[in-house]
Amino acid sequence: MTTTTITPATSTSARFVLVTGLLATAAASVATASVAAAGSAAGISLDVSGAPIPVPGFATLTAIFSLVGVVMAVVMGRFARRPRRVFVRTTLVLTALSLVPDALADAAPATKALLMLTHLVAAAIVIPAIARRLAA
Repeated sequence: MTTTTITPATSTSARFVLVTGLLATAAASVATASVAAAGSAAGISLDVSGAPIPVPGFATLTAIFSLVGVVMAVVMGRFARRPRRVFVRTTLVLTALSLVPDALADAAPATKALLMLTHLVAAAIVIPAIARRLAA
């Protein structure tokens, strides 16, 4: 008689979500800093309310908020009935909401557009990467 041990899918999935999320976070951080640097090099001001946003600040904030998304994905993977759907819908709403402060910022229109672009670039990298690792 053979005994088979079944491990819960959530423990393996959580590991894959975490690793994928960390890799996507790193890629998105580099990408947003690159977009900001390219915008600055093209003459777009990175000043908001008279204070400049340093290019590394884009990477830092992208990493922080992407890691929040990774934690959300792990929790949703564990507790949501359809984690991929819940994650994608939630993160798309949060991405849309993240554009509001940029639209309202005391900054030049080109600066606002650049800020919004960095949010969309990060979302385009992180959301699909993590979603692919979540159960449908």
